[in-house]
Amino acid sequence: MSDAPFWKAKSLTEMTDAEWESLCDGCAKCCLVKLEDEETLEVFNTGVHCKLLNASTCLCSDYPNRKQFVPDCVKVSATNIRELDWMPKTCGYRLVAEGKDLPDWHHLVCGDRWEVHRRGISAMDKTISEEVLEDEQDAIDHIIDWYHGPPEPKPRKRANAEASPAPGARKKKTPPKKPRGGRR
Repeated sequence: MSDAPFWKAKSLTEMTDAEWESLCDGCAKCCLVKLEDEETLEVFNTGVHCKLLNASTCLCSDYPNRKQFVPDCVKVSATNIRELDWMPKTCGYRLVAEGKDLPDWHHLVCGDRWEVHRRGISAMDKTISEEVLEDEQDAIDHIIDWYHGPPEPKPRKRANAEASPAPGARKKKTPPKKPRGGRR
């Protein structure tokens, strides 16, 4: 028998339900509202979370019954993970499906479920509920750049250079013209 951890020794379909569920790192990024530009099909990730997500714990407040309250909630499974290209690049499900190892901060590797939060990988306390938006379209005001990892440091402003960007600064993406609210 192999000494390799189950995510290296088993295929996705060979895993038990408990093993599969344990691949979730608890980042809650899959619970964030995504917008899709109807013309370009580009997906924009927002800092707006599902009404069932507790932003302080990154846990769903009614995980077993979530589809009753949020019909478009996507249940991630071994059979659909490869199709969910919008999942964060740091996602344990996605990494294992791609044949990659789990990162050192993943609880199955380090033994600590809070490491994902300490390292800034999760959405913990970085988001607002979709329930506080006056209109679903307002999610466009909350587009984020930290979906696939921790936020990048903001470039420091240079004296006498207000009109020109700092060397290496990223250009801000133009938001979608006609966003589609809700989960993807």
